[in-house]
Amino acid sequence: MDTLTRMRAFISVVENEGFSSAARKTGRSKALLSKYVRELEDELGVLLINRTTRQIALTAAGEVYVGRASSILSDLESLNEEAREATGEAKGTIRVSAARTFGDAELGLSLVDFAKAYPDIGLDIHLDDNFVNLVEEGFDVAIRMTRLADSAMIARRLASLNFAIVASPELIERLGRPTHPTQVANYPAVIDSNSRLFSNWGFRDPVTNETINVAVSGQFTANSPVTVRAAALAGLGLALSPSFVVREDLEKGRLVTVLDEYMSSEAGIYAVFPHRRHLPARVRVFVDFLAAWFRKCDSHLNGAGNGNGNGAG
Repeated sequence: MDTLTRMRAFISVVENEGFSSAARKTGRSKALLSKYVRELEDELGVLLINRTTRQIALTAAGEVYVGRASSILSDLESLNEEAREATGEAKGTIRVSAARTFGDAELGLSLVDFAKAYPDIGLDIHLDDNFVNLVEEGFDVAIRMTRLADSAMIARRLASLNFAIVASPELIERLGRPTHPTQVANYPAVIDSNSRLFSNWGFRDPVTNETINVAVSGQFTANSPVTVRAAALAGLGLALSPSFVVREDLEKGRLVTVLDEYMSSEAGIYAVFPHRRHLPARVRVFVDFLAAWFRKCDSHLNGAGNGNGNGAG
């Protein structure tokens, strides 16, 4: 049995915090994993793990070894990926994290189109409106719709992400159209609790370029842009929404936009991945595909207007 197999067994036991859980994760028996780790310890001549009936604990040598062993295996994986890339091969499975709104909206078609174009690459897609830790949770890439500020990650901007303040025509007829961001505080708001802006909406003065922050409140709060859209359609208040969510409503006049000239365009759709020396070929192919897909669809997704000379941003 080769050393790499034993190293992988050891790291699996450590990452899964025990032989039983590692056995379930890898599909190998607990006895076999125990045998591999014992052989690795015999080969090294040191004890790596202190075993008890309920848990494991790394020895001082184990603490040192697990870090270097993980780095070696990561470098080996990168080397294999580079070799496959050199021969034009991109295979394997990509674990993708994305917001539910991304997957459920037409943007999710980008993932479907990629799967059709690259049948040899598997997609394991997890939709979650919370930002996940890519490293800790084992994701290869995340699709994030935000004003990106995480310097610990590598990011590639795929597309612009426009936002709009929208309302039903009935609400505007009843309360009037706001002409300055500070007036928004006097209107009921429908609030998306997933948004980093939450109940403090940000605007940009078109003349001075200064930021204007306005605290909003209202009867209806939801952690879903799609549900917020429904509440806005029902006339419950102004809503801050990604333009792609309300594009069709604006085109058909079911919603109108306000304060377009004060909307910032700093947000974007990003592919985010952990810092690695060598990006796996399958991930590079995936990100390149998404970038091309969004270049083709960007104006369609972000360029909708409401038909009243007051576009969606």
